[in-house]
Amino acid sequence: MTYIFIIVTVIVSLMAMFNADLFQKLSFSPWLIHQKKQNWRFVTHGLVHAGWAHLAINMLVLYSFGRHVEAAYGFIFSPGKGQLLYFLLYVGGILFSTLYDFGRYKNNPYYQSVGASGAVSAVLFASILIAPTSKLFVFPIPFPIPAYIFGGLYLAYSVYMNKKGQDNIGHMAHFMGALFGLIYSIILKPSLLALFFNQL
Repeated sequence: MTYIFIIVTVIVSLMAMFNADLFQKLSFSPWLIHQKKQNWRFVTHGLVHAGWAHLAINMLVLYSFGRHVEAAYGFIFSPGKGQLLYFLLYVGGILFSTLYDFGRYKNNPYYQSVGASGAVSAVLFASILIAPTSKLFVFPIPFPIPAYIFGGLYLAYSVYMNKKGQDNIGHMAHFMGALFGLIYSIILKPSLLALFFNQL
């Protein structure tokens, strides 16, 4: 399933990079959703990216963590059910990550965003919940840090940068996607929360 997400996203993103009309049609525009009822944008924004680097980073993170979460879901819930629940984790992350920005920008015709960051954050934080003590290398820190520490810093950074508001990155989409990954996984398997703390 992870490979399917990557392949589809790469294909659509590349098509949109060379087709401005397609890019505009698929991007997340709260105003067009609110005014024109173009509800497909809640999902399709996760298939397009602002450039090569944006696409590469999201797909690299998805490749690195998605395979492990997909395998863990298969182990916890059975292979068939695990794949379905993993699919819903990813798509749910795309949808949930837009809620804050939709409410904030639905009357702003100039705001738009793209990228799978919300879904990738959901997968990343599901991974942190399942294996909180795994070590992550985060540039420019020259040594690995535990996943749960990275997770806390990531959430705090997202909130801080959203309040600062000096770049074009959807920090609250990252935060909301991460939150969804945690809540969704805990609802599916409440014992994961106890397992998380037992591993610390």
